[in-house]
Amino acid sequence: MTIWRGKYPLILASQSRARQAVLANAGIVFDAIPADIDERRIQLDSRLSRPDKVASLLAREKALAVASRRPGRIVVGADQTLALGDRLFTKPAGRAQAADQLRSLAGANHELYSAIAVACDGRIMFETVAIARMTMRPLTEAEIGAYLDEAGESVTTSVGAYQLEGLGVHLFERIEGDHFTILGLPLLPLLAFLRGEGLLAV
Repeated sequence: MTIWRGKYPLILASQSRARQAVLANAGIVFDAIPADIDERRIQLDSRLSRPDKVASLLAREKALAVASRRPGRIVVGADQTLALGDRLFTKPAGRAQAADQLRSLAGANHELYSAIAVACDGRIMFETVAIARMTMRPLTEAEIGAYLDEAGESVTTSVGAYQLEGLGVHLFERIEGDHFTILGLPLLPLLAFLRGEGLLAV
């Protein structure tokens, strides 16, 4: 028995384990199919600079890319941007860039913008952006080094070089926002949309 009422499983256009866990824990039957788009090129070509607009654009592009390969299927695309003032962060390329990002974020407030878009057969059915405000505690070079040693390659998979559901929680002193937004998948508005489409039993 499942609460999912769709003819086919939902598709999540993401390789993110955190996003997949959010859907799985909510009892949603889904397939995970990565979009395989060039996010940086799309962002640069768009000339968008507002973090919410960038996140929305990339969520739409991911959903549409996978939907184009899976006719008739409902696809959720998601993206997350991090802004420190006017500066936008992308996933760090390696340890050195991760350390630079942590130095910039330490002791400061930043915002996470999490966007989702739902597509089917070339049409965007629903989209939204949620925001979380994060305060990272001051960090010494020794603490940054210890964190990077322990976190390993995972620091290159998330903007800001942290994953709050893992070791990244040690870096923070205050968090304002929905837990699912921080994990990169604003779940409550997504569930409300799916429910409105008659795709959920609850």
